[in-house]
Amino acid sequence: MSGGGNNVVNKVFYATSYHPIQAGSIDGTDVAPHDNGVRRALLCYNAGLYDPSGDGKAGGDPYCTLFVGRISHLTSEETLREAMSKYGKVKSLRLVRHIVTDASRGYAFVEYETEKEMRRAYEDAHHSLIDGREIIVDYNRQQLMPGWIPRRLGGGLGGRKESGQLRFGGRERPFRAPLRPIPHEDLKKLGIQLPPEGRYMSRTQIPSPPRRKGKGSVSHGEEANYREKSSVEREEERSPVKRERSYHSHRRRSKDREEHYRVESRSDREERSRGREDRYGDDKKEVSGSKRSRSNHGEEEERSHKRHKHRRSHHHRSERDRLVSPESPMISRVSSP
Repeated sequence: MSGGGNNVVNKVFYATSYHPIQAGSIDGTDVAPHDNGVRRALLCYNAGLYDPSGDGKAGGDPYCTLFVGRISHLTSEETLREAMSKYGKVKSLRLVRHIVTDASRGYAFVEYETEKEMRRAYEDAHHSLIDGREIIVDYNRQQLMPGWIPRRLGGGLGGRKESGQLRFGGRERPFRAPLRPIPHEDLKKLGIQLPPEGRYMSRTQIPSPPRRKGKGSVSHGEEANYREKSSVEREEERSPVKRERSYHSHRRRSKDREEHYRVESRSDREERSRGREDRYGDDKKEVSGSKRSRSNHGEEEERSHKRHKHRRSHHHRSERDRLVSPESPMISRVSSP
């Protein structure tokens, strides 16, 4: 069995690009179509008969648009808008109807104002109830999934058992772990994308919708699996050799920085300090001069106050001595009978 961890049997993986033969396989390893729908989809795929941008009704920003399926045929646009407005501001809504009877086809496209609101609805609205019917939501695969072939041409994802045309690789029915060794050579000859190895997810994890181009070189599938895994799982997947290499590289960078600071000469530091003094010298002198002037003024006031206090105390002491002395006329007058 192919790689992907010790417990890979209990995990699944999701398709990031579409191929009809792979979508018709429960584990993504088939090399031949097994029903007429897959044959029709393969013909359209190889001949390039389907243009995802040819639908004039499919307007709006695909990164802000959400696909809503399994809607009750009695649900109206107003009811659907009210239900989907719980997750963000709905910019536009298109409930797909039959071209002749105008009856609901059971699916719709909801465009939100921002991509953040679309992702919130993508996570929270899945398997919610509208008019007593459980709905499913997915991103706009028609415009964002490379190689997409719609269900009316034999492609698509999901489906019911009674139709005999189950499709896998999507959010509702992801690929199972390969039940047999992957025929790499046969898949390469037929131009079928190989099932991912080592990038499996548990069924409780939510696959991430694709992001806009230009936000990194990581592919959509790798980004989705990386986002959903916890930091502990990502650390466990790293081999001991890589962890040890990362540790030594970190130690080496720390030693290089220490060596750089140690080797730096004293003259360089003095020159930098002189440069700072040249840049801020005038301001520092003015500030220091003002500080010195304020401190000198305070000291002068303190010394003047001390001199005045000393002079006043000396004056009082002299006056007291004069009055108390025996030669004082005041004392002689008081002492005389």
